[in-house]
Amino acid sequence: MPTQETLRLHAGLVDDMARMLDIDLEEAAIDGSVSVDQISDAVLRCTDCPNPDHCKSLLNDSGAARRTPEYCRNQELLHNLLP
Repeated sequence: MPTQETLRLHAGLVDDMARMLDIDLEEAAIDGSVSVDQISDAVLRCTDCPNPDHCKSLLNDSGAARRTPEYCRNQELLHNLLP
């Protein structure tokens, strides 16, 4: 089981990745596009990511392409939520 620190880190990464794609996860949950359980599962999938440091640097790079990296374990979920 991931630690609270790990869960916080990856919850932030999931939220930041969604935000980079112009997805508001809170709004998506309110309008029923995604469930809270699906968001929780996304965070848990993210904790298995082998590249969180690369993901962080990608999210911090304002010139980076606005898409999930190939290795993103939440690529399908996030792309299904694109506006």
